[in-house]
This record gives sequence, C-alpha cells and structure tokens, in this order.
Amino acid sequence: MAKSKRLIELMMAVNKRRTFNAKELAEEFGVSVRTILRDLQELSSLGVPFYSTVGPHGGYTMITERMLPPIAFTEDEALAIFFASHALRHYAYFPFEAETESVLRKFYSYMSEDVRKRIDQMRQRFDLVTPMRHVQAPYLEMLLNAAIDQKVVRIEYQSRQARQLRDIQPVGVYASSGLWYCPAYCFERRDFRLFRCDRVRSIAPSEQAAIDLSHVHTGNWESFAKQDGTMLDLHVELTPLGVQRCEAELWPAPKMHISIQSNGYPKINVRADGSGWLDNQIPESSIPFFGRFFIGLGADAMVKKPVALVEFMRKALYDLAAQYEGR
Repeated sequence: MAKSKRLIELMMAVNKRRTFNAKELAEEFGVSVRTILRDLQELSSLGVPFYSTVGPHGGYTMITERMLPPIAFTEDEALAIFFASHALRHYAYFPFEAETESVLRKFYSYMSEDVRKRIDQMRQRFDLVTPMRHVQAPYLEMLLNAAIDQKVVRIEYQSRQARQLRDIQPVGVYASSGLWYCPAYCFERRDFRLFRCDRVRSIAPSEQAAIDLSHVHTGNWESFAKQDGTMLDLHVELTPLGVQRCEAELWPAPKMHISIQSNGYPKINVRADGSGWLDNQIPESSIPFFGRFFIGLGADAMVKKPVALVEFMRKALYDLAAQYEGR
C-alpha cells in the first residue's frame, strides 16, 4: 500500500477509536511497528489530536476533537462552503463561531491565487443579508448541544414581565430576522414554549430527568404544543407585498396554530395575482402580537376578524395618533 493512501486510511482508523496501540495498527495494516510509529508521528505533525501514554498498558488516546481525513472539493463546491459560512458574519452570535472563522481562514489560505482573487471579487457582489442585531446570545452552542444530546438545562430567562428560572429541554435553535430562537419543552408549563435566546441570562445542567423528544424538531414542535385558552377565527386579506412581508416576518409567531406546511412554516394562501389571505385560528392571548404585526404592514393587510383584534389595532392607532397631536 502506498504511504499516502496508508496515512489517509490510518487517519480514518484512529478517528473511529477512543484508544489504540501501535502493535494493533501494525497488524491491521500489515507493516512493522516501527513504520506505524513513524506514521503516527507524521499524523501528529499534521494535527491529528491524540496523545501517548507509557507503561505496560500504554498506547494512544484520541482527544475529543477529531480531524477528518482529506476531502477533495471542486472549486465551485469550495466557494459554496466559503460563502455559506461567510454569510454568518451578519450574526453577532452563532454556534461554532470560532470554528467557522477557522474554516474560512483555511479555505482561503489553501486556495490557489486565482481562486482567492475570485473570492475577493465575489465578496463585493454576493451576500445573504440578515438584519444586524445588537443583543447578546452567548449560550447558543450550549442550547444546541442540549438539544442534540437531549439534556435538560436550567436557564435564567428574562421575559417581558420578570426574570425566572426554568427547567427546559431544548428542541433546537434557529435564526429568524436576525434573532435566535429556541423551542423547548418547559417542565414548569408542561408544554412546549418558544424562547428568545438573547433573553437567556444563564444556563446550567439540571437534575430534572429528560423526556424522549427524538421525534420533535424545529420544523414540527408546534404541532406537539397544547392549544390552551380561547381560540379565535382569524381572516386577513393581503396585498402581494403583504404576502411577501408575511412570508418573511410572520414566522416565528408564538403558538400561532396556523395551518402548517410540511417544512414547518405557516401556510399563507396565495392567489394567481400574488395577493393572498390568512384564514386560520389564533389564541386570544396572541392578539397584542398580531395587532402590532398587522399595524406594521399598513395598507398591505386588512384584518377582517376577529373583532377583538380589530379593536386592539384601532385603539393602538388612536393612541399613536394622540402621541403626535399638536406637534
């Protein structure tokens, strides 16, 4: 076996193991122990993370952070990965921030000069714009890891009303309009809730036993939430611009219970001319949210019902007009 091929296969072999020794690897690859020791030294110089232990039961132990074997990318594949990661710079906080910066540096530094020039040109001509937010969300990675590992964490959460301690089991994290959200099962409410990640003030392991949420994810969690409280019929007519604004801004909304598409987003009925309508049910407690949202759409949304939502909007607009009287 050629040395280059053996090194790649050796890297893959040690990545799969927690511990190993040179004799086992020598037998597996059909070479001498001395050759394996030289190969391991070369892998270590390349950055494969393991350390050696001495003694009768000594050997090698992999560090948790493993290294992938070499992967060949086409130029366009490399550019796609580079700019997908580059677009995340619009977020002040995101999971694996340091790792993403490291990936970008590696991709850029190992590119040929002509590809680097192409990247420099594309930076000025291609972007995925996200609203810049100045709120801090330092616990994103911890919330994401808790969701992946199905662990319960205790968070200190600053809601609009008060700061509370909650035991939650995160479902995942996602970004919308520049903010990060964490749907989670709340053990105090015994139901699923949506948490703003920037309102999490602290996080720590909880002694609360976890429940099986392997079937719940960010695309379907609302279908498992209880429909508590009075439900009201909602009907809103939308102009083409109103449809676009709803598609971009309405999700996520708190416990909307609007017809859900297979991708987890609220369904907006659209006509051939681009206009559309919402015709669903909402909990009575969400009237302030929807009232402020539809006021923001101005003439691009006409709320037909419920009456309580129309009255909320009428009063809010009256109060706003009064604020500017005489100015």
